[in-house]
Amino acid sequence: MKTRKTIFLNLQDSVFRYLLIAVSVTVVAFFLAIAYVLVNRSAPAILFNGWGFLSSFAWNVSTEAYGAAPAILGTLFVGVVATLIAIPVSLGISIFFTEYAPRRIRFYLSIFIDLLAAIPSVIYGIWGLWIIAPLLKTYIQQPVVGALGFIPVFAGPAYGISISLAVFVLTIMVVPIISSLATELLSRTPPSLKEGMISLGATQWETVRHVGIPFARLGIFAAIMLGLGRALGETMAVTMVIGNSYLWPGEGVSIFYPATTITSKIASELYEAFSPLQLSSLIELSLILMAISLIINVSSRVIIGRIAKRGAY
Repeated sequence: MKTRKTIFLNLQDSVFRYLLIAVSVTVVAFFLAIAYVLVNRSAPAILFNGWGFLSSFAWNVSTEAYGAAPAILGTLFVGVVATLIAIPVSLGISIFFTEYAPRRIRFYLSIFIDLLAAIPSVIYGIWGLWIIAPLLKTYIQQPVVGALGFIPVFAGPAYGISISLAVFVLTIMVVPIISSLATELLSRTPPSLKEGMISLGATQWETVRHVGIPFARLGIFAAIMLGLGRALGETMAVTMVIGNSYLWPGEGVSIFYPATTITSKIASELYEAFSPLQLSSLIELSLILMAISLIINVSSRVIIGRIAKRGAY
């Protein structure tokens, strides 16, 4: 026979379970609501532009010719390249923090990493626009254009604000995200595994390479995907430093050209859109960015699941 206490505990458990279900359903409902609004508001542009919207390089409000190719390619290039550059830098910081840095250095280093992660993106944009852009133009872009300008990817002129500057600023923004998570994961490596490797004659680097990194591999991959998501969705900093031009890659693939991303295009034109079709096309860009993010998240989940099944964790 159930006592009052047992009945009360069962009731608590049921309430807690249904509360968690409600919270989970709410998250899904929010996602579906956002997707519905984007699809509904972009429907006129989808019907007008068709599939050519994905491959067209034109964006002319007066002739109502809209294409998303420069924005899509700019988003993928900036996000992927910035993340690829940030991976070795972030892992280097994490390995130094967990294996080589003295305790006092760890304390100060953790403070700076946390501060970099907490700085608002608009500050990164101001820093990149006023400080890094002139330096990049004078000491990197102009010399490279003078020496290697015959190569299309390094062709001039040097504008300062460019897709390469956006990559640089985004790399600085992504590094603290990946490094902080990777540091936390590497620090959880069981000491017994490290001591076993060292007792077998392994060096500290070999211990990290063969024990620490494999142990935290799944978590590090998830941190990289989180950094990539931040890079793809960043708005203010990219809008301020990329130049917001449809020149790239339609009129050249130089990394010194001004370019645009989906987020910077939306941020720079959304509140100035006077044509209903222009506004709908901008919302269609938002829908494309949402689809890209969804594909990346689903793909990362599939990859993590396959790695886990192989026993790589």
